Amino acid sequence: MRGRIGRAAAVCAAFGVLWWATVRLAWAGVGCEDWGCLAPAVGVVVVISLALLAGSVLALERVAVRPGRRVALTAAGVLVVFRLVGESLPSWTSSLADAAVAGVAFAGAGAVAAFVTESGVSRRSRAWTALAVVALLPVALAAALTRHGF
Repeated sequence: MRGRIGRAAAVCAAFGVLWWATVRLAWAGVGCEDWGCLAPAVGVVVVISLALLAGSVLALERVAVRPGRRVALTAAGVLVVFRLVGESLPSWTSSLADAAVAGVAFAGAGAVAAFVTESGVSRRSRAWTALAVVALLPVALAAALTRHGF
């Protein structure tokens, strides 16, 4: 099981850094200065995200993390939670830090997804893991409210 989780984390980390780089290039290419270009820019990000999600399914299958589709979709759900939690964190100006955070977030989501989709994991462990991931949201909200006030 550890090998499967590690392989999933490595694949997802690589796709996280790739996602960060392609989205960064897409935003730079659009050169959005006003709200009129927001819809096409977000559309490009969605297309990039979906293409990389499909690619991650193939990559996960290739490194024997099966079923790749279920692991990738679960990782995508965990990433949504991680992204929302990330809104409460302070920002920094270093693009290398952004790339590292993307890699770590994707790796963490891949590891969680590989764990909860493992056939030998009990329902209780899956439920506790899902609860822990979802519990990050109110914790992040409380942290943001504490830092910025009501």
